[in-house]
Parts: sequence; structure tokens; C-alpha cells
Amino acid sequence: MRISRKPTGTKFFELFTEIGANIAASVELLREFVNAPVERRGPLAERMHALENAGDDATHAIIGHLDRSFVTPFDREDIYRLASTLDDVVDHMDAAVDLTTLYRVGELPSGVSAQVDLLARAARLTADAMPRLAEPQELTAYWVEVNQLENEADQVYRRLLSELFNGSRDALEVMKLKDVVDELEAAADAFEHVADAVHSIAVKEA
Repeated sequence: MRISRKPTGTKFFELFTEIGANIAASVELLREFVNAPVERRGPLAERMHALENAGDDATHAIIGHLDRSFVTPFDREDIYRLASTLDDVVDHMDAAVDLTTLYRVGELPSGVSAQVDLLARAARLTADAMPRLAEPQELTAYWVEVNQLENEADQVYRRLLSELFNGSRDALEVMKLKDVVDELEAAADAFEHVADAVHSIAVKEA
């Protein structure tokens, strides 16, 4: 008879839930940043960096708790992988915001808003999934939908690249904008990596 280990993971589940909520807050701030006038971007970038720091703190708390725990709810490598991939999501969003500010980018292409909309949908799914990690087998719809969103994000990204390289912008502007959209595409990839980590946990716990 299999003995459930789930009660031992209460602290882990609380921290993953906290990270999920921080990701949801970060993507909404990203949406505000993308739609804001250039002169309002500075304070928003500072707020984004604060959220990135909060995510780092929660990730470090998970790793610290993992080091101190004799029994864990899932395999240690899966907990570490999930924590790391969740941290990557906000890291990439923060990088996109930081680069936009540092490069003094003017108006962003309309496709950037489409990227952020997809990130927002993935963030909502992820934030909803984190409190339910104790029963990962019930999260099939979550990882399937996130993978679909990542495919949509790839299409938006390719269209953005096509727009950037159509010859209507000077080379320096293209380089700056590509760095920004690359980071947003990396954030979409990171959401898929989170979903893959949850899927891996579910397979092992089945």
C-alpha cells in the first residue's frame, strides 16, 4: 500500500502558491508597462524589479526548505526544477522591462501587446495550478493549455520578427526591439517549462 507523503509538503505548497501569485502580479505590471507612456516607464520598471526580487526570495526559501527537509512531497530534483523554472518566468519579464528602459525604446510594436496577453493567460493558469500541486494528476488541463499558449506565442514571435526585419526600421532600433521581444518569448518558453515540470511530477506520482 502506498503511503501518502502530501502532508509533509505544506510549506512547499505555500511557497509555490506565493510564487504563482507573484507571477500573476508581475505579468499585470508588465501589461501596464507596455501600455504606459515612455515617461511613466521608470517607476513601473522599479516595481517590476521589486517583484523579481520577491520571486527570488521565495525561490531561495524553497531551496532552503528543501535542504532542511528529510521527507519531501515530490522528488527533490523535481522541486528544484519547478522552483527554478518558476523563477525564470519573472526573470525574463523583468529583463524585457529593464532592457526597454535602458535602451530608451520608444513606441513598442503592437505585437508586443499580443505577447503580453498570452503571458497573462499563462500566468493565470500557473497561479491557479500552484495551490493544487498536492494533486498533480488533476492538472492535465493546465499543462495542455500552457503548451498550446506557448505554440501561439511562437507564432506571435515569428510575426514580430518579420515586422522588425521588413526594412522599415533602422538597424539599431531593430537590435533593441529584438532583445526585448526575445526576452518575452523566453518568458513564454519558461511557462512551458513550468508546465513540463508539473507534468513530470504528475507522471511520477501516478
